[in-house]
Amino acid sequence: MSYLYLKALHIFFVVSWFAGLFYLPRLFVNLALAAEGDEYGRLLLMAKKLLRFMTPLGLLALATGLGLWLGFGIAGGWLHAKVALVLLLVGYHGYCARLYADFAARRNRRSHTWFRVFNELPVLVLLAVVILVVVKPF
Repeated sequence: MSYLYLKALHIFFVVSWFAGLFYLPRLFVNLALAAEGDEYGRLLLMAKKLLRFMTPLGLLALATGLGLWLGFGIAGGWLHAKVALVLLLVGYHGYCARLYADFAARRNRRSHTWFRVFNELPVLVLLAVVILVVVKPF
């Protein structure tokens, strides 16, 4: 596969994964606010389906990124910083899965305010990654 096709696929999978990383914590805000009942069940189902949809997209983003890195010799200090941020996002994704499990088991103890702050982390990481990739400051 050519470099440009692989890069295009990587961008597509990253954007798709981030859509889930942005929206799933927003569902958690609503779940934290929702009373037990139909609304809670509907939101929980949406969160489950989103998590199941975004996980393969994240894996494909990682696979295509790894292909770009190893297959085309992309290197530099900026890449090490980007990889560290990607590992942070993988941890964030995994923590979202744990938070979903807590909601499903009715064990959530965090407030909607906490989830509103938690929801902002991927936005900041995305900004940092875009700057690293485009500017390549080091």
